[in-house]
Amino acid sequence: MRVLILAVGRCRDPALRTLIARFRARLPWPVAVQEIELKGGDPARRRSEEGRAILTALPKDAPLIALDESGALLTSRDFAAHLARLQQAGVRTIAFAIGGADGLDPDVCARAALVLSLGRMTFPHELVRLLLVEQLYRAFTILKGHPYHRD
Repeated sequence: MRVLILAVGRCRDPALRTLIARFRARLPWPVAVQEIELKGGDPARRRSEEGRAILTALPKDAPLIALDESGALLTSRDFAAHLARLQQAGVRTIAFAIGGADGLDPDVCARAALVLSLGRMTFPHELVRLLLVEQLYRAFTILKGHPYHRD
């Protein structure tokens, strides 16, 4: 299975880029990050344009998981089980959408197979990338039967 992260904005922090790369390297699934950067305009218009860019970049057959604070709160085990179901269903590519400072456009959340929250707090989009790849790695280890620290 391939993972595509459609992320609004650039990850400028070298320390975060290093940590993200470390988790990506541990995963057996190829993880591509496509950055979508649009500047200027009022926030509502920019969010709409970002949403269109995300949906345009989304592979046709890929289920979309939108990361949004209003989404479902899953445990790491639940997230791993969701990924396992997608793999068992023969999904080749799964896409994740991370919004910018103004969040995701409602059209992106409406298109998503799952709207997922990493918590009710607000996180910088750069940090969300790190949290996502760490949870992908954790899901992989859970699915492979590695001892889980909560068991």
